[in-house]
Amino acid sequence: MKAKVIQFRRGKRIYKPRHFIIEIPNVITRKDTEKFLGKEVEWKSPAGKIIKGKIAAAHGNKGVVRAIFEKGLPGQAIGTDLEVKI
Repeated sequence: MKAKVIQFRRGKRIYKPRHFIIEIPNVITRKDTEKFLGKEVEWKSPAGKIIKGKIAAAHGNKGVVRAIFEKGLPGQAIGTDLEVKI
């Protein structure tokens, strides 16, 4: 299943380089995100390198989730697609 990387998880002055906010299509509420918790995600770079992560928690009430990656994603990953393994 495809999803989209929205942004780093961040505060006013700092950001978490391994935490990313992910938007999954057709997931609108916090309750809808429950079935995705613990699922693996993979981002593929333009060079073909795959970086793996895991969906950790919901982020807010609008249906977006927080994923933690084994290594931080590069800034070019923001706005790109990734794969959610179901």
